[in-house]
Amino acid sequence: MNTRSFAWTPQRGGALMLCLLLGACATEVRRPGGPEVEVRPAEADTPSRPPRAATPVLQRLADEADALKPLAVSGLTLRFLEAVRALPPVSPRQVYINESTREYFSRAERDRLPEAQRARVTAVELDEYRYYYTKYGSPLAYLRPIEIAAAHGLEDVAGRRILDFGYGSIGHLRVLASLGAHVAGIDPDSYLDALYAEPSDQGAVPPARGARRGHPGTITLAHGYWPKDAAVVDRVGQGFDLFLSKNTLKKGYVKPERRTDRRQQVNLGVPDEAFLRTVHQSLNAGGLFLIYNISPKQSDKGGYNPQADGRSPFTREQYERAGFQVIAIDLVDDAAVRAVGRALGWDKTQSGEVTDLSQSIFAMYTLVKRP
Repeated sequence: MNTRSFAWTPQRGGALMLCLLLGACATEVRRPGGPEVEVRPAEADTPSRPPRAATPVLQRLADEADALKPLAVSGLTLRFLEAVRALPPVSPRQVYINESTREYFSRAERDRLPEAQRARVTAVELDEYRYYYTKYGSPLAYLRPIEIAAAHGLEDVAGRRILDFGYGSIGHLRVLASLGAHVAGIDPDSYLDALYAEPSDQGAVPPARGARRGHPGTITLAHGYWPKDAAVVDRVGQGFDLFLSKNTLKKGYVKPERRTDRRQQVNLGVPDEAFLRTVHQSLNAGGLFLIYNISPKQSDKGGYNPQADGRSPFTREQYERAGFQVIAIDLVDDAAVRAVGRALGWDKTQSGEVTDLSQSIFAMYTLVKRP
């Protein structure tokens, strides 16, 4: 995970489809800008209509959750979508960027810089939209991996521990924590470190409506390289019931078949065996390790797009040598992810035209278990 300048990733939270189809995204932004959510007049609450959210961004998330509900199979994913309305409004955050290095700093980090370095950074305001959608799109694109985990034993997250490797956005972490989960997010991106620098971004999370009593959830964020950085390993700890990676552990990023730009690579920092052994040790007995990757179509012109290679970076033999029970490797999930994409609007261009996701978006997952 040495560098993370992925140009395409609905995960990593969200919908990049318009960028692929239109080429309209800036280099750094890995999701379509799309039309901003319409600010509509407040409506009176009725028994058949949930109250409107407090801000346009929260209303957009609530609308996305409503659109996804017909796709929810398990009780967990339905509760996950219902809990979206518990997300709090967030005031704009001021962060700082060094344009030459593309490194971000919180105010406190900026103040600690030597004067010469401090003079090279400029202030950037990140609003509520960026707080929840960051550079990667809707956090509700996590619906499918949560559904898969629920189908394999994680039917309730209350009191359970979940680690998201390359979390990309705090939105889904807050929702899971509001359902009673103890969630840890790991990411080396300084953008996230600067954006989520307020004390309120971590620690206890108020329970969502319908959450189990007696199971208050928490969020822990760690910014660095796991498991290379011992401090990151110590911060998030062990004893997880789910180790999840969405659009980060792609073969195209970790082990590209052809030479690629370093900005499109994920350097784990340790040998495969050490990485898998540490994942295994971090899980409780019966814990799941789930890799879920959403990808664009591979190049038709004989080239190699690392973002489009969503296969597992590890082989069955490597998982088994590390002590895992293999449940699925590179299982295709195209139809399900396209349904999610349509609900989230990935099939619509900025002009409102509808595109065919069957030709442009693909998904597969690998699931192994610590016996």
